[in-house]
Parts: sequence; C-alpha cells; structure tokens
Amino acid sequence: MFEPLLILIAAAFLLAGFVKGVIGLGLPTVSMGLLAVAMQPSRALAIVIVPAIITNIWQTFVGPYLRDIIRRLWPLMVGTVIGIWLNGGLLTGPYAAYGTVVLGVLLVIYAIVGLSKFSFKVARRDEKWVGGIVGLVTGVISAATGVQVIPSMPFMQAIGMERDELVQALGVFFTTATVALAFNITAAGLLTAATALPGAVAMAGSFAGMFIGQALRTRMQPAVFRRWFLISMILLGLYLACNALVKIW
Repeated sequence: MFEPLLILIAAAFLLAGFVKGVIGLGLPTVSMGLLAVAMQPSRALAIVIVPAIITNIWQTFVGPYLRDIIRRLWPLMVGTVIGIWLNGGLLTGPYAAYGTVVLGVLLVIYAIVGLSKFSFKVARRDEKWVGGIVGLVTGVISAATGVQVIPSMPFMQAIGMERDELVQALGVFFTTATVALAFNITAAGLLTAATALPGAVAMAGSFAGMFIGQALRTRMQPAVFRRWFLISMILLGLYLACNALVKIW
C-alpha cells in the first residue's frame, strides 16, 4: 500500500534535487511544496528533513568562506533557531491545518520575489541586528511550514555576498535551521522508524536529481530554467493555498 506514496516521494525529490543541481537551492522548498499536495506539512517535513540536512552539510563545506559566513550570519542563525524552538508546536498544534495555506502563500511570495527586479541593500553596520530580526521571523515561519527561504534568502542577498559565498552561506544557514527543525519534529514524535524507508527513497531521489541537474547545468541556461521554475512555484503555491482553504472552510 506504500507503493504510490514511495513513487510520489521519489518523483518529488528527483525533481527537487534536479532544481538544486541546476540553480544551487530549492530542495526543501520544492519537495515540501510537492509532498504537501498529498500529505500534511508535518508529515512531509519528517521525510524532507534528513535529505535536506545531508545535502546542506555537503554544500556547507564546498568553499573557503565558512569562517566569514559564520562571523556575518551568526545573529541570523541564532534568531532562526530561537524562532523554531519557541514555536515547536505550530506544525502539530491547533493551527496545524493552516500550515498548508501558509506554505502555499510562501511559495508564491518566494517566486514573486525571485522573478521581480526588486532588490534592497543592508549596510554592513546593520547586518547583525537586522539579521537577528530576520532570523526570528524565519524561525517562526519555518516552525509552521518547514520552509526557511523567507525572509532569510532576500536578507542574504541584500548583504552583498558574492555568488560562490552566497551558495556556501545557504548551505551553512539551511543546515543550522534544518537541524533545529529535526529536534522539533523528533520531540513531536514525527521522526520515527516509519519514516526510514520514505527517507531513504527521498535521499536516493535527491542525489540522483542533483547529479542530473549538475550534469545538465552547462548545457542549459540557468536563468531561463529558474524563471520557469519560479512560475511553476507560483502555480503550485496557489493550488496548495486554495485547496487547503476549501478543506478548512
């Protein structure tokens, strides 16, 4: 009876890994969005968490910027961890039904921000206190949805990191956030032996997708792929939010 679910998980993580292989990010965001079509975000997160941690650890150590990243982003990471831990019941509490709605809205916001020409800068002297606030907000959102890209991603772009440094910084930040989430879902009883097989399928799909995406990166235009990917995220987000609202009402 698990075959259809395992096929869905394999397909979702193959696509999510492919996206990460091509543009360097998006594995948790894409996989959470796709799995939420068939299950609650809390259950999806229990499957996503291990592949996300492992792929982000790999990304963390690819580059020479680790010390500088920690020095600049520690308030963002500490704020995110605090936000996640203080709101650990959001995925399973009385408001859990709204998690899919929030996830859908976040996917739309994430895609619109990515498609827009809008950008802002944070001065070096303001990085610490702005990063702490952004971290707290990101932690609350992550505790409710399992997604950590809003508003952390725009913040990391706003502080002026170079492309390779930004890719490594995303690995460092997402590793920290997903480990904090792992504690939350373990305490909630969601990360159990029953998630081992789906997690293994997810892991295999992730790495297969990343390998294919990295192999094809030089043969395709990442900017064009990224545009259509973000448009797809808008459509998926709208579907998730509207479908969840209909069920709630």
